[in-house]
Amino acid sequence: MTTILITGSHGQLGNEMQQAAIRFPAFKFIYTDVEDLDICDKAALDAFVKNNAVNVIVNCAAYTAVDKAEDDVELCYKINAEAVRNIGEVAASNNIKVVHVSTDYVFDGTSYVPYTEDQLVCPATVYGKSKLDGEKALLEASSQSVIIRTAWLYSSFGNNFVKTMMKLGSERDSLNVIFDQVGTPTYAADLADAILMVISHDTFVPGIYHFSDEGVCSWYDFTKTIHRIAGITCDVRPIETKDYPARTPRPHYSVLNKAKIKAIYGIVIPHWEESLVRCISILKV
Repeated sequence: MTTILITGSHGQLGNEMQQAAIRFPAFKFIYTDVEDLDICDKAALDAFVKNNAVNVIVNCAAYTAVDKAEDDVELCYKINAEAVRNIGEVAASNNIKVVHVSTDYVFDGTSYVPYTEDQLVCPATVYGKSKLDGEKALLEASSQSVIIRTAWLYSSFGNNFVKTMMKLGSERDSLNVIFDQVGTPTYAADLADAILMVISHDTFVPGIYHFSDEGVCSWYDFTKTIHRIAGITCDVRPIETKDYPARTPRPHYSVLNKAKIKAIYGIVIPHWEESLVRCISILKV
């Protein structure tokens, strides 16, 4: 039986991996977070995979606080780059496959055409730079690695944009939301399914892949749709990025081209609004 180690299992994606795993009874899953296994400790990681006969590592652990990362540089790089190198080196020495989750923030967001995997990377934030360093470290260390870049992730677990907009929409008469940043909302449950389909596929094809749900929208459109589906009445007003100052720049365009992962792994991806309905139905129970 294939044994799959899930790191960062308490996060949005880690929790969704636990839900998705129910549909893959042929695999044995081990779920860990920092209190169970510190991936920054290479010796501990090596001992753990040996003791548990791990065949695949799915790394869902990450430092994702984009603004805070500008001050917390050391910890951000430790989790997003150094720990990922540890995973790659341990995996290589133990003949283990790796699936690692990365981000659209490796691009600067100035394109107007969906990003393909081979386009020039140019991160504009500490967070994006740390994630790119993690990608490079993993590919250098392990030849049996799949990196999946994603964007605008949300879930019924943890803190995210969908939950925040539902809360604020219920508490306030009006909201100002940015309309000139465009991307694709991605339900973490869909990403979890895609990861397990990659692992269960007949052929494991290493490399970098992009995954998000289908379709495109702005944060403003996303909010309007969240409120409509959730039955929330709130006056949502579009504003420009310049009218909502943030410490770190956000990509104006975060649309990912998913042709590669669909072609190689045969993954069928739902439209973002269809998946949003599924998530909100869980949140409203």
